[in-house]
Order: sequence, then structure tokens, then C-alpha cells
Amino acid sequence: MVYNYLQKLVHGAKLLQTKQIGALYVNALLYHCSEVSHQEPLPREWYDHAFPKIIKLSHSLRNVDWVDGRLVDASNDSIVSDDQIEQRLRTFKSMARVFIGSPSVQRVVRENVTAFSVASANCTPLACFSAPSEREPMIVNSLTKVSNFLNISAQQRKLVRLTVCPQVTQQRIWTAALEEILDGLKIELDLLTCRRPSKGTEMGQQIVSSCLKLLADTVVASNHDSTSWMRLVPAKVVDSSASHKWEDVLEMFNDLIDCLKSEKELCFLLVKLEVMKEGLSQIKDVLIDKSIGYKEARHQESLVQKKLSKTLGHSSKCLFTLLLYYLCGYVRDVEVDICGGIYSIGEDRFCLCVGRILTTVEEKIVQRGVRQLDRALRLFKFVWETAGMKAVLEPQGHLWCVGAEGRMLTYRENMYFLHGINP
Repeated sequence: MVYNYLQKLVHGAKLLQTKQIGALYVNALLYHCSEVSHQEPLPREWYDHAFPKIIKLSHSLRNVDWVDGRLVDASNDSIVSDDQIEQRLRTFKSMARVFIGSPSVQRVVRENVTAFSVASANCTPLACFSAPSEREPMIVNSLTKVSNFLNISAQQRKLVRLTVCPQVTQQRIWTAALEEILDGLKIELDLLTCRRPSKGTEMGQQIVSSCLKLLADTVVASNHDSTSWMRLVPAKVVDSSASHKWEDVLEMFNDLIDCLKSEKELCFLLVKLEVMKEGLSQIKDVLIDKSIGYKEARHQESLVQKKLSKTLGHSSKCLFTLLLYYLCGYVRDVEVDICGGIYSIGEDRFCLCVGRILTTVEEKIVQRGVRQLDRALRLFKFVWETAGMKAVLEPQGHLWCVGAEGRMLTYRENMYFLHGINP
């Protein structure tokens, strides 16, 4: 019965380019079959028969991948807006997950890790990514999700929050994270306006420009290179009621979301605007105007840190966004194709493995995949160590591509293994 399901799956993949409903059917079957494959091995004939299909998909999707929540042609960094290509990519990665669980690819993973990690004397898990649950995609968008993955206790989660909050809620981090979101939105709006101008996008451009200008007023007060004698109080007393507050930024965010909510291409950035509103609502009464003088500006900065630290909880996506910017300089959620897991590799030593599926082995694509995994690994290790876990956690990244030759790369002192997908 399972074999019949898989035959239908392959047939569905063949019709994928012309029938979107067929693609959805294929995905459903792929997920179902990946669960079955953990209980009983798939027939060797299925892998032989399905392999030409995954090769064809790989070639048709060359250089295409999801980057920060959007479909991108990595050869020229252009955004791809095509529902059929997006569906083919989903199907390709679903099929790849089935192949990664096959005995032959599992053997390749073990052989590559054993061969390339001997020099570093790392003891590596013998069976990683073997269970279907370890080959599922994962979007990390909160400290709670990280803590659940790392199996961190409630007491340790409290420690993580108490340690992280004072670091990431400093006004210079807070403001820079907001500017990063708005700068990204500005670029996307400029591109969208060139292709398809509308009243909403033009209004959005104006709001983004005004908001960035307002945030620039906080830079001088937050500049730690300047000294207090250089920041004299204005000759005239400034009416605080006439000064800008963070409430003004909150209103701009609301207006941006309202005028751009129909733009599908911007949804991944609008989600971040919505997330950051949580923090803005907590500091809306705090002054933002640099004309208030140095001492008062420093006081307002301390209020930002104090209020955000007090109100942003462990599950806050706003707090998580600030942590991402603090660690990596990015604000978009962390995405991995293969969630992997934590594997014991000795007494008080664990290996954290996550993975990425590539459509080509071109060096630019491989390096981009490594950097994306690096963001996830750095985040997990930071939380692990901040939680005071006694055991040592060794991060490790894995990448798969159809027909690739096995090799190892090193990035930020972590190992990354490239594996081939073969029948």
C-alpha cells in the first residue's frame, strides 16, 4: 500500500509544472510517506524511480531558494514572484527530506562526518537526521521556541531573560533594530514602486522616510563617543509636550501596516513591524527628541531600557528580534530546512545539528547556506550558554545537494558538511 502511495507521489511530481493542485497533493503524500518511512524502509525501486524527478526539479530550480522569508534568485539576488516556482521548490525540498532519510544518504552522512572530523578529534553522533521529526523545517521566532528545542527548564529560561534584556534593550540596539527593519522596507518599497506603483506604496515610502528621520534624532544622544560637555541644554526651555515621543513612531508603524497590508511581497516585513509594536507601546510616553539636552536625553534612554526590560517577556517576539540584531545584525526570523536535534557525543558533551537543502553546489549558494545555518547555530549556542547549561554544546551544520561531492567547510570555528543526495 505504501508503495502505491509513492508511485502516485512520483506521478504527481511529474505533473507539477502544469497543475498546482497536483503539487499540493504531492506535498501531502510526501509528508505522509516520510512518516511511514520511519516505520518501514521504502523499496529501493522507489528511490531509483524518484531520483530522475528530483534531478529535474533541482535543475529547474538552479540558484533559487528562500532567503529571509522570500523567494530569491541567488545568481543575481533578484526577488522571484512566481507561485509555480515556489511550489516546485517546496516539493523539491520535501522530496529531498525523504531521500535524506534513506539508508544510502544516511550512510554518506556518517562516512563524510567520520572522514572529515578525524583531524578535529570531535566525537560525532552516529545517527543524525534519521527520524522524520528531525528532517522537518523550522522557523525560529521566539526565545520560547529556542528553549523548547534545547530543553531548557523554566528556571533557566528566567535566567536567560534576565541576562538578555539589559543587553538588547539598550536604546542604541533598539533604535538600530528599528532602522534595520525600515531600511529593508524602504528598499523593497523602492523596487515595488518601480515595478508596480500604487497609492499605498507611495504613501508607505513617505512614512518610512519620515520615520527614519525621526529615529535619526536619537543618534546623537546615544553616541557614546560624545562627551556630556558637548551636549549643552538648549538656551530656551523646550516644551516637552511639543517634543516627539516613541508614540509618534508607533503611529507611523500602524499607518505603514494599514497602507501596505494588501502588498503580498511585503508581508514578511510587515510582520516585523507588528512585532516591534509590542515594544513601542510600552515606551510610547518616552521622549525621543534630541533637543531636550544631554542629561534629559540620557534619562529618556534609561527609561527605554528599563521599560522594555520589565515588560518584554521570554516569549516576546519583539525581545527575540532585538536579540537577533544584537547577535547577528539581522532582524528576520531564523529559518532552517532540516531542524535536526541535539545528540549526545560523550560525557557532558552534545552536538547540535541543523541542515539546509541546496539546489546547486555553486560556491556562492553554498556559502550563503552556511551563513544562514550560522545564524541558527550562534543563536542556539548563545541561549545554551546563557542558560548556564553544564554540558558542552558543539554546533554543526549540514548541507545537501543532488549529486554533490562530500566536503567539509569551516566558518566561525564551526564545521559544516556538504553531502550529496543520491539514490
